[in-house]
Amino acid sequence: VMTPLFISVSIWIKWVSFNGSIIYRQERVGKAGKVFSLYKFRTMVADAEKETGPVFTNSKQENRYIKGGYFLRKYSIDELPQLYNVLKGEMSIVGPRPERPIFVEEFSKNIPYYNNRHHVKGGLTGWAQINGRSELTKNVNHKTQYDLYYIKNWNLIWDIKIILKTIVVVIKGENAY
Repeated sequence: VMTPLFISVSIWIKWVSFNGSIIYRQERVGKAGKVFSLYKFRTMVADAEKETGPVFTNSKQENRYIKGGYFLRKYSIDELPQLYNVLKGEMSIVGPRPERPIFVEEFSKNIPYYNNRHHVKGGLTGWAQINGRSELTKNVNHKTQYDLYYIKNWNLIWDIKIILKTIVVVIKGENAY
C-alpha cells in the first residue's frame, strides 16, 4: 500500500541530495538494552553530524536539512521505514521512542529510572510523542516521566487511542522538527 509513497520519497531524496543514501541507519537502544539499527528516510545532508558528533535536532532553524527534509520530518514521513523495524520485531507500533546509545548512557546516569524504558520494545509512537513530540526532546526528564507512566499503565485500548491521536498530531504537523 505504501510502495508508491516510498518510491516517491526515495526519488525525491536522491534528486535533491544525490550524495548520500536514501535510507539513514542509526543505532538505537531497544528492549533489554539491545542495540539495533533503526531506519529512516534521510532528511539531512550526508554526514550531518560529522563535525558536531551526535546532537539532537531541536530547532526549526536547523540548517542541515536537504530540500524538503523539514517537510518529511514535520509529517513523520521520514519515520515510515521503521515499519521494517516493527516487522523484524525490534520495535512495536506504540512504546517509548528508542534513543541512541550515547544519549542512553548519558541519560541513565542523570535521570532516575531512565533504563526502565528498556523493559518494553521502543515504538514508532508513544504517550510522550502525542504529548509534545519533538518539544519533549529538549526536556528528557519530562519525556521519561511520560514513558514510565505509559509502561506502568499500559493497556490495549490506550494503545489504540495513542495510535489515533498520533494520526491527528502527524496530520497537523504539531511540535515537529
